[in-house]
Amino acid sequence: MHVVCKDHLELAIDMFVDEYEDAPDIVDLEEVKFTGWDPPPHCERCAEPGRFLVV
Repeated sequence: MHVVCKDHLELAIDMFVDEYEDAPDIVDLEEVKFTGWDPPPHCERCAEPGRFLVV
């Protein structure tokens, strides 16, 4: 699972495919909220807000 900004989305997809050899699901965190889980405050690669969840 990766939480990334728009700039790092392609990298997160590539990392997911390399690890799981399958296409990930991509969730826009501006459109979807999860109960019981708060996303990290920033992208895992930089200080920008995390916008996409790659699972």
